[in-house]
Amino acid sequence: MRFVDEYRDAGQARALAAEIAALCEPGREYKFMEVCGGHTHTIYKHGIEDYLPESITLVHGPGCPVCVIPMGRVDDAIHIARQPGVLMTSFGDMMRVPGSGGNFFDANAEGTNIRMVYSPLDALKIAREQPDLQVVFMAIGFETTAPSTAMTVLRAAREGIDNFAVFCNHVTILPAIKAILDSPDLRLDGFLGPGHVSTVIGCAPYEFISGHYGKPLVVAGFEPLDVLQSIYLLMRQLKDGRSEVENQYTRVVPWQGNPTALRVIGEVMELRPYFEWRGLGFISHSALRLRAAYADFDAELRYELPDVRVADPKACQCGEVLKGVLKPWECKVFGTACTPETPIGTCMVSPEGACAAYYNFGRFTRQRVNAT
Repeated sequence: MRFVDEYRDAGQARALAAEIAALCEPGREYKFMEVCGGHTHTIYKHGIEDYLPESITLVHGPGCPVCVIPMGRVDDAIHIARQPGVLMTSFGDMMRVPGSGGNFFDANAEGTNIRMVYSPLDALKIAREQPDLQVVFMAIGFETTAPSTAMTVLRAAREGIDNFAVFCNHVTILPAIKAILDSPDLRLDGFLGPGHVSTVIGCAPYEFISGHYGKPLVVAGFEPLDVLQSIYLLMRQLKDGRSEVENQYTRVVPWQGNPTALRVIGEVMELRPYFEWRGLGFISHSALRLRAAYADFDAELRYELPDVRVADPKACQCGEVLKGVLKPWECKVFGTACTPETPIGTCMVSPEGACAAYYNFGRFTRQRVNAT
């Protein structure tokens, strides 16, 4: 295939759906988790569930980096932004993530200086051009975006830009998947592996999922036929009694990952002993921080942080949604008090959030439409 339309061909989608249905065992229920929020949006934007038998259920996982940031880290970022002479910079989808006292827009209305940027290099450029301003970049994301943060730190060190710092909130996907597998709340039959993360880490790191836990995983692309083919490959494995890691997204994902990206992450960053995830609690060795060699660029060392754990609003059930225990429409405030315009939880804020996907594409109930 060469063009995007070929990955959205309805005829091929129906053919794949028929093959998937033929692999279903009578009376058996199947539950697969799409780890990445990008897959969730593909599924509901293109109505993928309508092509699947009723016996197959797709649940979303914690693969939305904005969604898993706890409220306390938002509060810490706002605290940094309130320091004299500081400009906090952030990706746009963080601007509306609620902390205990409001989001970044609310903080700006109260006099802080938080600005949206498109990359850490944008933040470094501001620091270079305004040497009297202390510029902090709020780094978020899985292994997908960690290399760009690491490269920016290396460039700042090389150029001697000492008014630039990073508030590092990069998280790693494997410990989160392990936490879900160890949880008694959810029984899963397999995983649609995250495509973007896998461009960096490759496919080999997922082998503990198939080897130790006996669950198949297929690294999937983001077009409708990618998702359907990945579900077919999962069903084929279950039918054959296999549990393996397969790479459906071969046009983008190398099996061993990107060695240059992995090297630069390893040079600049190291694993934290533990980190709090929204909905999953504290998970050991699940996030990154700057190494001691780059401590001069670490905002957590440059500024004294409150570092207070903040409980989510009682009405918000983002945690259960992130773990796949609840569908968004099962949350009491979904689509009523909690909307993209008035979000209570992060899953309604982020472009990759499950609640935003359900809301934007009209999935307010379990109702399916027959694909014809």
